[in-house]
Amino acid sequence: MLSLIPTPIGNIGDISLRAIELLSEADILLCEDTRVTKKLIHILKERYNTSFKENQEFISLHSHNEQAFVEKLEPSFFEQNIVYASDAGMPGVSDPGQALVSYCIKHSLAYDVLPGANALLTAFVASGFEQTQLLFFGFLDHKGNSRSTGLQKALHNGYTTILYESPHRLEKLLQELVQEAPQREIFLAKELTKRYQKFFRGTPKELIEQVGKNIKGEWVVVLSASQTQSESAISEKDILALDLPKKVQAKLINKITGENIKEIYQKLL
Repeated sequence: MLSLIPTPIGNIGDISLRAIELLSEADILLCEDTRVTKKLIHILKERYNTSFKENQEFISLHSHNEQAFVEKLEPSFFEQNIVYASDAGMPGVSDPGQALVSYCIKHSLAYDVLPGANALLTAFVASGFEQTQLLFFGFLDHKGNSRSTGLQKALHNGYTTILYESPHRLEKLLQELVQEAPQREIFLAKELTKRYQKFFRGTPKELIEQVGKNIKGEWVVVLSASQTQSESAISEKDILALDLPKKVQAKLINKITGENIKEIYQKLL
């Protein structure tokens, strides 16, 4: 049987009793990083005096090898106690895990998913934004049109929207928000559940002043809900109604849909 286990996103005390039990009884531990999981188990042994099954096997399973690993699986593999643990947080949320679940469903194999620590929901609740319908975008692309398109979708979908961002690009994101949505209420959560956890809320310009140069660490960004895109931004239908050359129309449609410009142009022809 497969069990997907969320692990603490910072504070080791957030581990659940069920998670400890399943980790201790696992025959095989699939790990986003075996070193991180082994360290977690060492802490559990020391702090909670937990006994673990001898000769547990640790197998690396991360975003770069997940698909190849799953393609080689046989259903008999799950006759053992199999546990998947990501480095921090919920498997399948910006971490591997979904391909394993899909495999189990396809082959009618038993699996379970434990509830637990999760950065996006923790940040959403901490934000205080009252629009409870939300979208999770994970990490935006680093650069180019795909990043610009992704940001537009995040800003103009009508829902509270949650992003993850690295400290290397947080300042860039805030500067983009100053240009694209200067009055939008934004919430930032830094180092959730850890010693230096901090919350910030305000407009993009206010957040730049609040955060200053203190950008080290892991960040969750919560964008307050806007009007829906159809109410607040030009649509593809609006562009097609304009008396513009098809090449120009294709470029404009690309900005709001992210589709390939050449493919759009061929459709227009």
